[in-house]
Amino acid sequence: MAGVLDTVNQRTRLVGENRLEILLFRLAGQQLFALNVFKIREVLQLPRLTQLPQRAPHVAGVIHLRGQTLPVIDLSGAIGMRPQQALPDSTIIITEYNRSVQAFLVGGVDRIMNLNWDSVQPPPRGAGRTHYLTAITRLDDQRLVEIIDVEKVLAEIVPFNAKVSEGLLDDELLSKARGREVLLVDDSPTGINQLRETLSQLDLKMHVATDGLRALRQLQAWADEDENIAQRLLMVITDAEMPEMDGYRLTSEIRKDPRLKDLYVVLHTSLSGNFNKAMVEKVGCDGFLSKFQPDQLVEVVRERLRLLDE
Repeated sequence: MAGVLDTVNQRTRLVGENRLEILLFRLAGQQLFALNVFKIREVLQLPRLTQLPQRAPHVAGVIHLRGQTLPVIDLSGAIGMRPQQALPDSTIIITEYNRSVQAFLVGGVDRIMNLNWDSVQPPPRGAGRTHYLTAITRLDDQRLVEIIDVEKVLAEIVPFNAKVSEGLLDDELLSKARGREVLLVDDSPTGINQLRETLSQLDLKMHVATDGLRALRQLQAWADEDENIAQRLLMVITDAEMPEMDGYRLTSEIRKDPRLKDLYVVLHTSLSGNFNKAMVEKVGCDGFLSKFQPDQLVEVVRERLRLLDE
């Protein structure tokens, strides 16, 4: 199954066309779950597992893989389902989020699914494990597939730090951020909370949209009110992966609209690597930032204020 990911670099053309590929897998039962292929390095049989004393909840142990020591997370237990036992023939998915690499213990991998973001919907409110989902879709228009909010899972194991380093906020230029408005676009409550906690230290006024389509409609509604949106909003900070419309497509649509084209747009994503930098240039983002980097987030705001001062 590891070979099924070998052609991932050939799939980058899907991004920017509001398309994605997800890897389907099972946990403790028959329900299908999914992760974005772009966040997956490989799928393999569990190597020798080393137990650790006083390890974090839902961490089964660590493995040594190609010179790296990686935590193995029981994904089933982490999202509130029946914990899975790590066996010699167990399957793990190696992923990269926010510049960190980890392995998720799963029950078995099913297949890769190619789909449009507009066929991916937010999870229904009040539905069981919704707290650990960012979206849902259907396989062959029938079987439900649940897309897991991995950012939340990881944040519960190693809580993110949203506090800006001491002294960084003393910059006089940052005082000009006070009262300015920003639009935050992210389907993950964890991602939104991190943005809020960091940007509140700058006294910014924050608006929130939970997917790219809602963000675009909000921007268009403001523009319909004859407002100078580029003057009103200091910036738009958007996630890459979202149901209905991703951040790349959102940026493309902003650039196509004469009323919105001058907005300052920053891609804020847990996806890593040079691929994102290339996509930033392709769709016209003004910046790229990995998630859960509070000092870098403040620096992005500072750079925007510096440009406005010129």
